[in-house]
Amino acid sequence: MASSPAAPASTAAALTERGRQKADRRAAILAAAATLFAERGYAGVTIEDLGTAVGVSGPAVYRHFPGKAAVLAAILEGASRALLDGAERVLDEASEPERSLRALIAHHVDFALGDADVILVQDRELEQLDAGARHDVRLLQRRYVEHWVDVLSRLRPDRAEAELRVRAHAAFGLLNSTPHSARIPGRRPADGTIRGILEEMAWASLMS
Repeated sequence: MASSPAAPASTAAALTERGRQKADRRAAILAAAATLFAERGYAGVTIEDLGTAVGVSGPAVYRHFPGKAAVLAAILEGASRALLDGAERVLDEASEPERSLRALIAHHVDFALGDADVILVQDRELEQLDAGARHDVRLLQRRYVEHWVDVLSRLRPDRAEAELRVRAHAAFGLLNSTPHSARIPGRRPADGTIRGILEEMAWASLMS
């Protein structure tokens, strides 16, 4: 049987452009939703609000997500996946335990400085997810934590895994809370200053 003829180049280009536009719109909805959920809370935001924030009608949001709950799930699953993927990437590039831990800290600081709204939504709204989505987020988070525990166990073989896990969670709490509290208008230090403080304090809390 003869194969179907290839689509004309102009048609393929149009399909690619539509796909890019759809992906860009989806990303814009997620970014706007993170900001609105952080400012007003999940319950205080409607689909119409999300549409208005990105310049479309509320119903147009349904072309990208089946509902508001799916938007929240995409935000939280996406953040957890990005943290995990980033951790695995930096660990592939750093062989020595000390370099690995410093790379993990720097990676998490990048997230904390760049996604304070997502951190706030994670803290406040995780329980709004249905059981399946919440399980997926928790699983990604556990895998992320275990990368930290593995590196710490090589640096601190004298400490029990349970203690190292507590230290990792404590470091996350430090890194996730400080950038948000530093966003008070007119009082925020430069990101470089915040980064240095966070990296130093996280290292101290993990290795003391």
